[in-house]
Amino acid sequence: MDLAAALRAFVRTVERGSVTAAARDLGISQPAVTKHLRNLERHVGARLLERSSRVVRPTSQGQALYEGSHEALTAIEAALEGVRRDMGAIEGNIRIHAPTCLGAKHLHGIVMAFQRQHPAVMADLILENRDIDLIYDNFDLAIRYGRPSGQNLIIRQLGWIERILVASPHYLERFGPIATTDKLSEAGVIVSARLPVPRDLISLRHHTGETVDVPVNAVLRTNSADVIASTLVSGHALGPVQRLLVADELADGRLVRVLPEYEVKPTEAFLAYPSVRFMRPVVRAFTDFAIPALRAIDGVAANNFSANELMAV
Repeated sequence: MDLAAALRAFVRTVERGSVTAAARDLGISQPAVTKHLRNLERHVGARLLERSSRVVRPTSQGQALYEGSHEALTAIEAALEGVRRDMGAIEGNIRIHAPTCLGAKHLHGIVMAFQRQHPAVMADLILENRDIDLIYDNFDLAIRYGRPSGQNLIIRQLGWIERILVASPHYLERFGPIATTDKLSEAGVIVSARLPVPRDLISLRHHTGETVDVPVNAVLRTNSADVIASTLVSGHALGPVQRLLVADELADGRLVRVLPEYEVKPTEAFLAYPSVRFMRPVVRAFTDFAIPALRAIDGVAANNFSANELMAV
């Protein structure tokens, strides 16, 4: 019996609560995982898992084995990677989760730049707008909007995601200038699907620090950052958007600020990873590489103040 492989199969089955999910994460067949589990139970002389039609849970003996083995396995893998790192190689797999807007526009390029420095690294870059459990979903790192909760996470702040109101010059020529929040309420606006329904509000902060909730006329609601950006550039509507998503369009004039004395309430961004005693070298190397690059993105502010506020202080 390959004890290390059997323990990996056992640990992943406990974390996922499913033999099928564990097999998928480990890249082996379900019968192979079942065989590993059976051999491990035979080896220790105890039943380790309780199986039902819906979920797999550890027995008391299984829980004790899990608690004693999962960090040990991580330490072994980190030690092996550490030796290879000392020989000048950073290699292995890394699984990263991020919001679609930041991931597609910026993180994708950061990952490729890291791989050019370390060609033996294979990356899984999963982009979607949902919260995940890093352990359960088998991720090494995740970028989160809003402070992550949970005692088993280590978090590092990246900065504040700036949000602004923008429109294309063509839209403003057709609709007319927007000089007040009342005029903004009359305009056709594209909004995130996460905004309150049915009454859409945009929370704006003036450069003086005063905040105001402005009711808007939502003509399109979507959860896609790409749809928001293309709708704005086409002149179909105006709307709030993450600055990092449209920095190029603002620079070349395809989009302009609307009510530039206001900004949309920003969101704090964090890098989170599971709290384990031993971080694998490839994860540590990517973290050290990615954090400065993410903080340098146009649209990620170091603090919760707009440029206008900083000038006013």
